[in-house]
Amino acid sequence: MARTNGGIIGKTNKSSFGKCTITTKTSDGTLTTQPGTRVVNTLVVAGGGAGGYASGGGGGAGGAQVATCIVVCGNTPYTMTVGGGGSTVGADCTVARGGSGSNSVAAFPSNPITSTGGGGGGGAPGVESGSPGGSGGGAGGGSPGGCGTACQGNDGGDSPSPDEGAGGGGHTAAGGDAPGSTTGGTGGAGTDFSPYFPGATLPSCGVYAGGGGGRGDPTKGPGGTGGGGAGKQPSVAAVSGTTNTGGGGGGTGGGGGPRASGAGGSGIVIVKELSKASGVWNLKTHMAALTAGACGASTWPRFFYEIDYLVVAGGGAGGVRGGGGGSGGYRASGFGPSPLQGSGLELGPGSYAITIGGGATGTNNQPDINKGSNSSFSTITSTGGGGGLSGATAGCGSSACAAGGSGGGGGAPTGAGAQPGGSGNSPPTDPDQGNNGGNGHTRSGGGGGGATAVGSNAAQCGNAGAGGAGAPNTILGPDSSYAGGGGGAVAPNGPGGSAGSGGAGGGGDGVKASGNCSGFNGGSATANTGGGGGASSAGPNGTGGTAGNGGSGIVVVRGPSAVTFAGSPCAATTLSTHPGGDKIAKFTADATLTIS
Repeated sequence: MARTNGGIIGKTNKSSFGKCTITTKTSDGTLTTQPGTRVVNTLVVAGGGAGGYASGGGGGAGGAQVATCIVVCGNTPYTMTVGGGGSTVGADCTVARGGSGSNSVAAFPSNPITSTGGGGGGGAPGVESGSPGGSGGGAGGGSPGGCGTACQGNDGGDSPSPDEGAGGGGHTAAGGDAPGSTTGGTGGAGTDFSPYFPGATLPSCGVYAGGGGGRGDPTKGPGGTGGGGAGKQPSVAAVSGTTNTGGGGGGTGGGGGPRASGAGGSGIVIVKELSKASGVWNLKTHMAALTAGACGASTWPRFFYEIDYLVVAGGGAGGVRGGGGGSGGYRASGFGPSPLQGSGLELGPGSYAITIGGGATGTNNQPDINKGSNSSFSTITSTGGGGGLSGATAGCGSSACAAGGSGGGGGAPTGAGAQPGGSGNSPPTDPDQGNNGGNGHTRSGGGGGGATAVGSNAAQCGNAGAGGAGAPNTILGPDSSYAGGGGGAVAPNGPGGSAGSGGAGGGGDGVKASGNCSGFNGGSATANTGGGGGASSAGPNGTGGTAGNGGSGIVVVRGPSAVTFAGSPCAATTLSTHPGGDKIAKFTADATLTIS
């Protein structure tokens, strides 16, 4: 039926894009929803009750509840409480009911779910009856069982015999009565909840909330399926409920062997974040979802591809009579060392600007500290590497100029004393995009920082520091390394030590001065690796050699076989298809990526 606003009538439903994520909580904690989640289903199982002592009844299972279509907010923490099992009794031969289990809670404000702890099993005269709970505890000798809670569990069994205990209630069935003077009652059966979470691998195969068995002489009562513990029989101890099932513990008594009753099993909370977009909405509802959405963010369905990336910035130049250049910032998803992998991007069809950071140009002027340029793609920006420090005072302020994706190495001053390297991961990203440069010392420069390691420190009047190692990455298929730091230099009239080598991933080598000539040039970093340039030295007459250039950056984008990539200009773009079907686009200069 048409409306005046051009809309149509239909059922109003919440959209949710939770990727069918399933989270299992086995102890108290916080669950944070996916950004697109708006609806969840949950199972909440409380802690089971413990068995009683003397003519001990089995503990009742913790209450269990399934709740569906609970409205939540995306990227929001919710408190989950997992109830503990009831405490065991009887170890000191004191007649007692078993301890009751504790409640479990899924604290979703729109629909908080609390399941009640299982009732403890009954004991002997004066404490014979089972305690009430999610499922009731089984009776001790000659008494009634405890009551279960509606929609959470069942009653505990009764015991007409003064000597034997009844079974605790379970989620599916009531606890079994003690059938006579020689046999304990069977724990009530629990429930298989796995159909609520299809395809998931759940603890205990998804079967929870079984009741504990009663004490019997000579025949114990078995526990119910779903974690219920068996009762005691002569010389055989009672069994505790299984951890994180909410199972009840077995009842106990005399007759030789351990006397303690079985403790209740702790509970569990399972949450499934739904992906669904069902129902029909009118046009006003469409617009509301697009512009405001639920929980402060739009819930409107959109088409996108999961995209992985490698974004490496330009490396810093080496210092003159100084430290190696820092590598350009390294940021990646899906490939490379796992501690450095960020989250992939969700990108729809359209055009995206690619910026490739240039490597800094080395000079022969000691005060110069030359930093690399940033690379960027979509929301990901990697910062240019810090320039290597020199043996002289830098005019632009050494700390600021040497800081970057990875920091430049400290210089090689004539006087004694260490010169700190520049700071890496500046500005900070998560995961880190680089590391600090190494310290320089008397006449020896420190190594520039790399993607996976800090630059090495120089020894006083000894070896210069090596550049920090870069990161290996297989996003293109072959295993290639990126963002290695530049090596430090050894100054003239200095030690007999060696110059610092460049770090794996394109870092340039430093150089050592020798002989009576004007200067010694540092090694340049490899293009399109983001490596730091090697430091230069100077001849005895003080004229500096030219420091090595930093390596230019690179951007690589990888998506599923269904995506189509195009790049412009062609000279900056290399397109390929991985043998597994993924599409790959590599950029070595500024360009535009089109996704379709």
